[in-house]
Amino acid sequence: MPLDSFCLSGVIRELQDIVGLRIEKVQQPVRDQVILALRGGRRLLLCAGAAQARIHLTGLSRENPAAPPMFCMLLRKHLGGGRIAAIQQPGRERAAILTVDMVDEMGEPGQRKLILECMGRRSNLILTDGEDRIIDCLRRIDLEMSEARQVLPGLYYRLPPAQAKEDPVATDEASLEEALADAPREVCADQFLLDRFWGLSPLVCREIACRGCGAADARLDDPHRREGLIRSFLAWQDIVKENHFTPYLLTKDGHPADYSYLPIAQYSGAMEGAAWDSFSAMLDTFYETREQQERVRQKGQDLLRTASSARDRLRRKLALQEKEYAQTLERDRLRIAGELITANLYRMERGQQSLRAQNYYEEGCPEVEIPLDPLLTPQQNAARYFRQYNKAKTAEGCLSRQMEIARRERDWLESVMDELSRAETEQDFNDIRQELQEAGYGRKAAGGGRKEPRRGKSRPRTFRSSEGLRILVGRSNTQNDQLTREAFKSDYWFHTQRIHGSHVILCTEGREPDSASLQEAAMLAAWFSQGRDSGQVAVDYTQIRHVRKPSGARPGMVIYDSYQTAYVTPREELVKALSEERR
Repeated sequence: MPLDSFCLSGVIRELQDIVGLRIEKVQQPVRDQVILALRGGRRLLLCAGAAQARIHLTGLSRENPAAPPMFCMLLRKHLGGGRIAAIQQPGRERAAILTVDMVDEMGEPGQRKLILECMGRRSNLILTDGEDRIIDCLRRIDLEMSEARQVLPGLYYRLPPAQAKEDPVATDEASLEEALADAPREVCADQFLLDRFWGLSPLVCREIACRGCGAADARLDDPHRREGLIRSFLAWQDIVKENHFTPYLLTKDGHPADYSYLPIAQYSGAMEGAAWDSFSAMLDTFYETREQQERVRQKGQDLLRTASSARDRLRRKLALQEKEYAQTLERDRLRIAGELITANLYRMERGQQSLRAQNYYEEGCPEVEIPLDPLLTPQQNAARYFRQYNKAKTAEGCLSRQMEIARRERDWLESVMDELSRAETEQDFNDIRQELQEAGYGRKAAGGGRKEPRRGKSRPRTFRSSEGLRILVGRSNTQNDQLTREAFKSDYWFHTQRIHGSHVILCTEGREPDSASLQEAAMLAAWFSQGRDSGQVAVDYTQIRHVRKPSGARPGMVIYDSYQTAYVTPREELVKALSEERR
């Protein structure tokens, strides 16, 4: 659900702990996100994304662009070194205002306000001076975009126009009873709340209706349901007025599905719910997967299109080759036709369109009809069938080799698509793009003979086993090759069996690895593969000395022998616990 005004109230109450801390760094990893690195190692995230607008402390590491955006530079100029004086929510608006005490370039003390508006597609991040005049904003809104409210540098900041609905916190029992008495009996309880009050999300409206009426979609045609809805609504008011907010995360099939500021019971067994210790930890977990999917959608869309189009072309080509190959396996009928024509030359004449003869190659010598070209002599017809037979015999070997090449190319393209599904950083996408270009897919940047700028070298994902052994996980096929090539012969190599995934290296440091480290490395190989959501994944592992790369093979393609197989269940909590990047 979007961060509604009451959930935002709970988050802002929690963030009062950072008031008084100094802003040491300002970062803008992507266009819609700004991170304020605070003294003491805490990091405040402000996101103005259309579907992900929010504010909370974050523990996730995010890659910053090589050159900071202009808005980031502006924030560094005005907020860098400043101290957070207050974090407030104006009324019940879906907005958070950070007031920062700072010193300008002339040494004069002053104030700046960084305002986050969490309003769906109209979400914005606005910087104002001490007089509430807009210095700049993430999204500029002029008169053509909105006649009701402009957000431009130089204008005074004003809150968005209020909705023409009632304040749910200020509504008393008598007003609610009167409104329910006038409400149409066919309307659902949750829709009644959503249409009448501002600030209530659909999820919370359904929950209030479920608690009071017994079902989220209950109608108001029963007096008992209306009474129950009033009691449930008043209980919700008490929660909000007393600030008894509970971070609550809903999961479906083990994946975060929704969240709220109060326990949710409307889904029965369809979803699982759990209370969290803090809104920041809950929101970090909820949006982590979504952010990765969004990065893949935005940054990897063109790469995914290139790889999938090439893969689909190969599939069509392979289907035609397999059809032709099946036809070559029936070539004996061509040879037999030629031999039967040769055996019956004595009774054939030029101009015949077919020959009926006994097939002495089959038991019982049944009669067969052999089509002929009337423009050719009987000897020429026989020779034509023999030529077709020899052509099919030669084609079998050629098609077999071509199909093998096409299958390897298809598997490699599918491995690239699997890489894209797990890509996280800008460098990951750059590596995959370069891999595709070197293989002849996609355009290389036109430089008119100029050298391309040197790209940074991506680092593999790093983990530490429970016994202290280092585990490396490749991010791309090219990096998979690099890890395998640079590992010691005594290190162990892991890869999922028969499905695409990353190469995983367990660095043994010259000693025999313990069983727990082997099991954890196998689990990481399963997690960073197409089998992530499976219950049991087969992972092959062997020492690096038994892994080799065939000549001319695509990146990431290896062969191995003398291996063992472990069967493991991927577990996200163990992946996070082993990660060195989170420590």
